[in-house]
Amino acid sequence: MTLTVIFLTALALLFDFLNGFHDSANSIATIVSTRVLTPRQAVLWAAFFNFVAFMFFGLHVANTIGKGIVDIAVINNRFIFAALTGACLWNIITWFLGLPSSSSHALIGGMAGAATVKAGTSSLVLSGIIKTVTFIFISPVAGLILGLVMGTLVYWIFRKSVPSRVDHIFRIGQMVSAALYSLGHGGNDAQKTMGIIASLWFSAGLIGPTFDVPWSIILSCQAAIALGTMFGGWRIVKTMGQKVARLRPVDGFCAETGAAVMLFFAGWMGIPVSTTHTITGAIMGVGSLKRLSAVRWGVAGRIVWAWIITMPCAGAIAAIAYMASPFIK
Repeated sequence: MTLTVIFLTALALLFDFLNGFHDSANSIATIVSTRVLTPRQAVLWAAFFNFVAFMFFGLHVANTIGKGIVDIAVINNRFIFAALTGACLWNIITWFLGLPSSSSHALIGGMAGAATVKAGTSSLVLSGIIKTVTFIFISPVAGLILGLVMGTLVYWIFRKSVPSRVDHIFRIGQMVSAALYSLGHGGNDAQKTMGIIASLWFSAGLIGPTFDVPWSIILSCQAAIALGTMFGGWRIVKTMGQKVARLRPVDGFCAETGAAVMLFFAGWMGIPVSTTHTITGAIMGVGSLKRLSAVRWGVAGRIVWAWIITMPCAGAIAAIAYMASPFIK
């Protein structure tokens, strides 16, 4: 293994760490804002389930990222450097601004930008990109609908219950829903880094004649995203958990469970969806059950704009990084 491959593997694991750091808010914002757990307890809870997620999911998403976004023939060290630079820098920019943009789509945008500069648009696997872009719109809508359905069902079942009893039940229930969501997060997002490291190693001849994801990559990526979650960014927790809609434990349970259902489906289908989009849609769905004004639509609109510009901005940064790095062989 050359020093360049070691450096790029470390850069990919840094992206995975930043993914956990940046997206930790998705799995813990509701459980913190409802005061079921303290921030420190919440990050440890989420980090554990992020790490063990590989036990519950196949490697469908990793395979999509590794060979289903760009032609694997164009992947080399310089390409990986540019794609990761675009994704990492955009993650840092949006973290600093407190915007819950998608690390997943930042990576895919970075890959598309680097591939286009290197080999033109013919190097893009359109079926994989179209599927991913389609789910940019489907995942938040599905999250919103699932949040609405879960909320409607739970509110109807407990409509005659004493509010304090409902609160007690769902303080426990939210522990379960946060764990399920963290499993979905770890199973979907860590696999994106697995895919890009595996494609790097494959192009360097370190894996074998066929594309595969070794156990060393699986465990290191799950560990990196879990560590990132433990050091997560509280700017985004505040936006997700309090600014979009104020939540009670029952609301948090419905939002997290609805979002987890979507993530489990996407993980099993090999679709690299955005955990950020999904949980935001679910929070908005549950919040709108109280009344439409319960959702802070101005904040939601700002988040949507961050979603829309993520792929082109990460792609542009990656394109610049590729052109500026002829020294990477």
